[in-house]
Amino acid sequence: MTKENHVELTAGIEEQKAIRYTPAGLPVIDLILVHSSSIQEAGTLRQVNATVKAVAIGSVAEQIQTQPIGSVWKFSGFLATPKNGKNVILHIQEFKTL
Repeated sequence: MTKENHVELTAGIEEQKAIRYTPAGLPVIDLILVHSSSIQEAGTLRQVNATVKAVAIGSVAEQIQTQPIGSVWKFSGFLATPKNGKNVILHIQEFKTL
């Protein structure tokens, strides 16, 4: 049975680290994304704020590194827990303008 793991999030880039490279030579960039919105939950309008750790690899990392801090995008990807098992990270596979 295949299980779905797909996330779409509209968020701003709050922080991005310097690009680094894997042992195989792939570019990697670590980011902090911020999201703010209002959504209906249980019949009440709720203000939602979230700070999300994210990573992009390959050509997506190269494209993201040129985007300014504070710019807002629609990010698509999947969630995974790193080997240290501490926090879930959004692995960005694509990003586009709103």
